[in-house]
Amino acid sequence: MTGYDIFAWIVLVILAASAIGVFCIAGWLPGHIARSRGHPHAQAVSVAGWITLICGFALWPVAFVWAYLDIPARSVEDA
Repeated sequence: MTGYDIFAWIVLVILAASAIGVFCIAGWLPGHIARSRGHPHAQAVSVAGWITLICGFALWPVAFVWAYLDIPARSVEDA
């Protein structure tokens, strides 16, 4: 193996690790946002984020928007 081959393998491993990392962060993000904002359906948003990402990314933005919507109104006792 030449130096170019070793460099190419290193780049390939870094690229694969980066792709896996971005995939995991993208699946985790809607659920994390929903839990941190106190969303009443945070578990459903989390599942929707992973399922839509695994099954074809097209509906992943819907799960991301859902994480920001339907926040329960704060009552006077919470303030």
